[in-house]
Amino acid sequence: MTKPLKISEEAAVQMPMKTVASLIAMIAVGTWAYFGIHEKLNQHSTKIELMTKDLEQNSEFRIKYPRGELGQSSGEAELFMLVEHMSGLIESMDEELKGMRNNKINIDFLKEQVSKLQIDVEKLIRNGNGH
Repeated sequence: MTKPLKISEEAAVQMPMKTVASLIAMIAVGTWAYFGIHEKLNQHSTKIELMTKDLEQNSEFRIKYPRGELGQSSGEAELFMLVEHMSGLIESMDEELKGMRNNKINIDFLKEQVSKLQIDVEKLIRNGNGH
């Protein structure tokens, strides 16, 4: 039968200094590694929380913005005003173009009439009726 090991407060332990230094170094490295891993986990946790919040806001924006529930930005309002202004300009230009469609026909007709008038005037002058 083996005797149980009895350790008391007065028990003395002898250990080489090299071993003591190694134990202290191992404990220090272990503590440093533990806190390093713990800090990295905290960083990742914080990143995940921020990304989750951004994702929720993005989803809300993606759904509500096309419906008009979030209103318009100042840039969009300005763009809509510009579109309305340009639309008015295009309408007035279209009206002007419609009015000018017949100008070529009228000009050609008037050219023919002037030519006929010139011929008639020349005939009258030749015949002596121009006095």
